[in-house]
Amino acid sequence: MHSNNRRRLRRGLPLVRWRGRLARCLFFVEMGYTVSLLPLSIVVALMVEYFSKSPGKPIGDFVERFWQISDSPLHRQERIVPSGTLELVVNLCEDEFRIYDPEHPEMCQQYSGAIVSGAYQRAFVIDAKQHESVVGIHFKPGGAFPFLRPGPEELTDRHVDLESLWGNVAAELRERLCEAPGPAERFQLFEEALTARLTRPKESHYAVRFGLSVLTGSDANLKIREIANRVGLSQRRFIQVFTKEVGLTPKLFYRLKRFQRAFASLRRIQAPDWTELAFECGYFDQSHFINDFRGFSGLRPSECISQSGPRVMENHVAVLAR
Repeated sequence: MHSNNRRRLRRGLPLVRWRGRLARCLFFVEMGYTVSLLPLSIVVALMVEYFSKSPGKPIGDFVERFWQISDSPLHRQERIVPSGTLELVVNLCEDEFRIYDPEHPEMCQQYSGAIVSGAYQRAFVIDAKQHESVVGIHFKPGGAFPFLRPGPEELTDRHVDLESLWGNVAAELRERLCEAPGPAERFQLFEEALTARLTRPKESHYAVRFGLSVLTGSDANLKIREIANRVGLSQRRFIQVFTKEVGLTPKLFYRLKRFQRAFASLRRIQAPDWTELAFECGYFDQSHFINDFRGFSGLRPSECISQSGPRVMENHVAVLAR
């Protein structure tokens, strides 16, 4: 359907379509999917339709979830803050993605409609209006390494066309995803594509598995040297194997997980006690928290709250017109 026609339909969306959409969402809930209808505006009754599903083994050992989001939001752009892992994303409407530098909004890099987003150390901005229907794979930390060559270490702070990693298979996969009738079929295509690239059981390095469990768990305050000692490696060797599979050094990964806890808290709390929040998330003090938060997101924590207006996907912040 022509994009102008799609916009006209959204402006005059009849109630019957929303009833049909609700019925479809209830069906997917019964099938074990996570489904959300995210309100974009109190004034304009539009919704974003979001589906996600965690795959079974063996792919579930590497992938946290497959997801699909549909309908274009009212805001033009969204800032995506770093999550500490990689994402494979396919645009079902346009064979293109545009990525912007938040510090230099006039600078735009263009990619094909199937890309891999490496593990980022800072936020980047996407063209939200372009993403009327997008599907993706959210890998677990360290989970992308069996499927991508070059590996996560060489994709850090980069977006790359999937075709440069998978060859012609990338274009074929996008075409089949575009033709698929719904999220269930698209998630199945993702699972088949990943299974085909997992030609033999592949396990991460034992030191990486242990390091990830520590750095995301209750013992996260352990020093990197102590973690290396526990797995019988030198500190230098541990950092090497961890970075190769995860795309980030252990120290940077830990800092991102701490930032993620703070970011998630700000999405739930509208008037936080900043000092208390800083300590709860593992920061030395409020100043340390603010500097770290701004380094990763490009925003002060208070700015993140003020721009949280419309509901958006996890790790996204709407860029609102001023």
